[in-house]
Amino acid sequence: MTVDSVLQLKCSCNQYPWGKKGSESLAAQLAAKTPGWDEDDKRNKTDFKIDEEKFYSEMWLGTYPVLPSYVLSTGEDLQDVIDKNPDELIGKGVMNKFGHTKLPYLPKVLSISKALLLQLHPNKELSAKIHSKDSEKFTDPNHKPEIALALTKFEAFCGFKPLDQISKLVHLEPLKQFLPAVQKPSFDDMTLKHFVNTVLKADEDTIAKVQEELKKLPKDSFGGDSYIPDLIPRLQSQYEKTDPGTIVALITMNYLVLDPGQSIYIPADGIHAYLSGDIIECMARSNNVLNVGFCPAADRDSADLFCSVLTFSPHSPDEALLKQQSYTGSASGKTNVFKPPLSEFNMLTTELGAGEEETLKPVKGPGIMIVTKGVATMKAQGKDFELKEGAVFFIGQGVETSYEAKEGLQMFTAYVE
Repeated sequence: MTVDSVLQLKCSCNQYPWGKKGSESLAAQLAAKTPGWDEDDKRNKTDFKIDEEKFYSEMWLGTYPVLPSYVLSTGEDLQDVIDKNPDELIGKGVMNKFGHTKLPYLPKVLSISKALLLQLHPNKELSAKIHSKDSEKFTDPNHKPEIALALTKFEAFCGFKPLDQISKLVHLEPLKQFLPAVQKPSFDDMTLKHFVNTVLKADEDTIAKVQEELKKLPKDSFGGDSYIPDLIPRLQSQYEKTDPGTIVALITMNYLVLDPGQSIYIPADGIHAYLSGDIIECMARSNNVLNVGFCPAADRDSADLFCSVLTFSPHSPDEALLKQQSYTGSASGKTNVFKPPLSEFNMLTTELGAGEEETLKPVKGPGIMIVTKGVATMKAQGKDFELKEGAVFFIGQGVETSYEAKEGLQMFTAYVE
C-alpha cells in the first residue's frame, strides 16, 4: 500500500508584543488562509481567525510540540503520522543521522513591529546542561543555529561589527567607563566581551544617563555609524531608557537592512536581535534562548552565562549574509537554495511567473513547504494539489514534485538529507 507522502497542514500563529497588529501581520494573514488552528483554543483546534486587536508574531511549521502542525484532512498531529510510517516519510538515512523520527528543523514566518529580545541560542553542550536543570524554560537539549530570509524590508542587529569600528565607538567619552581599567595595546574580542558584560550588568541610572549623553553627541562622532543617535529614540520608545540592549546593539553589533530575498545566518551562541519586517526563519529543532536585553529586567538571563558562550562570528555585515546558490535539483532553474553551515536543513526558494513550470527532484529526506504568494497546481504521487497563499505541505522523502503557476508563485521549502 502506497503511503500518502504529501500532506497539507494546519498550522498556528502565536502572539508576542513585538508582533504586528491584526491583519498587518503577514504571519497571521498566512495562518488564516488555510485556515490554521487557533493557539487560544488548543484543545479543540478551532479555525484560526485574525483578531484586529491582537499582535501576531510567529507562524510555526512542523512538529515541535510547542506549536505543532496537524494534517488538514484528518486533524492528526503530523508527528503521529510520521511515527506510523517513518521509513517512507523521513527515510532511514535521516533517522540514522539524527537518531530519531522528528523533523530536525523548525521553519517559521515572523512578522516584527519592534525589536525582539537581544539574545543568543546556546550551543549543544550548554543547552543540554540548562535543559537538565530547568526543562520547563529550556525545553530541549539541542542547539539552534538559524537563518532569516527577508520577505519584506528587514532590519536586524546581527553579530559584531569589525573590531576597529567598535574600538572607535567604545572610546567615546560616555562609553569609556565600560572598558577594562587596564587595557591591552589593541582592542580584541576579550575586551569586547568585557565591554558587553559590563554594560549588561550596569545599573539602570547609568544606562539611562549614557543613552542621553550619546544622543547629544554630534553625528560625526559616530563615524560611519551615524544612524546610532537616530535609532536611540526609536528603541527607547519600544523599551525602557534603562534597557542595556540599546547600547550593546547600537555600539557593538552590525545593523543590517535587508531587501526581500536576502538572508542572514545566525550560528549557535551568536548575538542577534531582529528589529522590523517579515521573514521566513528556519532553525535547528530547538526553542532554547538566553535573553539579556529589549525586555524587562526580570526576564533577562545571567549576563555572565550569556557572555561565557558568546561567539564572535560573524564579525562584519558581509560575514552575516548568507548567499543563495543555484539548486541542482531544479529542472527549470527557477529554484535556488540557501545552504547554511549545518546539517539540519537547507532552504529552497522558488519563484514562478504566471504560466511558468518547475519540477523539483526527489531528496532523501522530508521537507516542509509554504506558499507566500500566488496560485499554482502541484503534482505529486499521481495527484494534483491546489497551492495558494498560506498553504503549507509536508513532503516526504523521495517524492518528486511539479508545479504550474497560474498567477505567479513564491514558495519556500525547508528540507534535510
